[in-house]
Amino acid sequence: MNLIGRSIIFLVRGYQRFISPLFPPSCRYYPSCSSYMIKAVQVHGAPKGFLMGIFRILRCQPFAKGGIDYVPTYFSLHKNMKDQEEPEYH
Repeated sequence: MNLIGRSIIFLVRGYQRFISPLFPPSCRYYPSCSSYMIKAVQVHGAPKGFLMGIFRILRCQPFAKGGIDYVPTYFSLHKNMKDQEEPEYH
């Protein structure tokens, strides 16, 4: 993984550790949006993974149905309706 990918993950982990605990849980999806962002960057690289994470955050709003939404094995900016269990990433 390159420096940009590691930097994004570092920032998200900082958010998870220092900012997220200050607020009640409110994510409508599983896994959480921050965990999704990390996995997306690990699987698809920094540019695509970051974009997938941003679109996931935009989907996480009060009118969203929510539910299970694992990072797909292919690049997509839409909710993963296919996988009900976490896929195996290569």
